[in-house]
Amino acid sequence: MPMFHYVARRPGGEQVSGELELATAAAVASQLSENGLIPIRIEEGRESAAPREKKAFSLSLKRRPKKVRLDDLILFCRQMYSLTRSGVPMMRSLYGLIESSQNPTMQQALRGVIENLESGRDLSGAMAAFPEVFPNLMTRMVQVGESSGNLEESFRQLGEYLEFEKLTREQIKAALRYPTFVIIAIGVAMTILSLFVIPTFEKVFAGLGADLPLPTKIIMGISHFSVAYWPYLLVAAVAAFYLLRSYLRTEKGTYRWDRYKLKLPVVGSILMRATLARFARAFAMGYGSGVPLVQALGYTARAIENSYLGEKLNEMRNQLERGDTLTRSAANLKIFTPLVLQMLAVGEESGSVDSMLLEVAGFYEREVEYDLKNLTSAIEPILIVIIGAMVLVLALGVFLPMWNLSSLMR
Repeated sequence: MPMFHYVARRPGGEQVSGELELATAAAVASQLSENGLIPIRIEEGRESAAPREKKAFSLSLKRRPKKVRLDDLILFCRQMYSLTRSGVPMMRSLYGLIESSQNPTMQQALRGVIENLESGRDLSGAMAAFPEVFPNLMTRMVQVGESSGNLEESFRQLGEYLEFEKLTREQIKAALRYPTFVIIAIGVAMTILSLFVIPTFEKVFAGLGADLPLPTKIIMGISHFSVAYWPYLLVAAVAAFYLLRSYLRTEKGTYRWDRYKLKLPVVGSILMRATLARFARAFAMGYGSGVPLVQALGYTARAIENSYLGEKLNEMRNQLERGDTLTRSAANLKIFTPLVLQMLAVGEESGSVDSMLLEVAGFYEREVEYDLKNLTSAIEPILIVIIGAMVLVLALGVFLPMWNLSSLMR
């Protein structure tokens, strides 16, 4: 469906602007009227002023390398929820947040948001001009809150979601810390043995006129190659890194990586369920706030930050537009568990889809939390195989020459 940019006024005369993805301009006008807005101008496909603001802000970010952390976004959502709920005017709230923030990048972004608000944009459009600071999910959720008149609830749910995201990241880091340390230690040991220990055997064997065993010759060949061509290897590694990063930034590369990482051993299933939990919670909030089902699904598809699953959700939206039920279209995607599909069917039958979606989000979040707690145990078999392979290489490369040397001396 096309994207329409609109300018409208609230009943009090305040001018707002934004974008909606609907079939026709008449549908956009109808949606604005249902949200209590008076349409002034509706245009299709025209570029807004956001890209210019985004470019200017991107240049300023290069001068301020400090990034906005997840803690800063959590504090922003919590404070905005409290201030909005208390009835504090938006401008006063943002100026207060600038004074209380300790992050220069966050302060600069909030000043830009204030400038955009003063120029007539709505809050979600003002935040969308700074994607380096405010994620797509946050701006879409704020847009849903503005459309439904329930902005404080959007900030509350965003704060809870970001706190869950922070907890998930900390648990993943804690689970991977020990395996990473072990693999790095073994790798350093192999490097030292290959570069300093095994060459001594080569000299001794050469002086005695004996040949090194085949495994040791292989290790020595790798060592000689690395020492002789390390500048070229370094340049090739750096070039490969930048080429891969550039490819992953393209639309095709992002899609393939988003699809591949969901199939990674052990971690892929956790990422899949965490993304589906994000989808269910965002979709429940949008639909529960009164946004039409198809439109809420379109917002959510762009907000989950996974292009592969976003395409799946767009397929689901297309099936809904053709008249399919929510449960049947979700079943056709083959990404939801039977329990989740049953909960969706109950919610669709009872008219409580939003509450059932929140149950789905809770179900996935509990599964993710449980799997993260047991992630170390799941990684241990893979770690044992890797360490065993490294130890085998060391044993064949180091101890075989020693055994051959002792027999040769005899």
